Amino acid sequence: MLTEVGFVEIRIGDPVDTFAGAGGEANARAFDVHGYPFAARRP
Repeated sequence: MLTEVGFVEIRIGDPVDTFAGAGGEANARAFDVHGYPFAARRP
């Protein structure tokens, strides 16, 4: 999706547990939900 709108040099980091301590943490773990840090630039 990022390349389709013109971003280049896209880097995606390791998965992060973004739901730690949240009310929906158990559901997020059950469905293996993670956040991913990323960086990209537009020329």
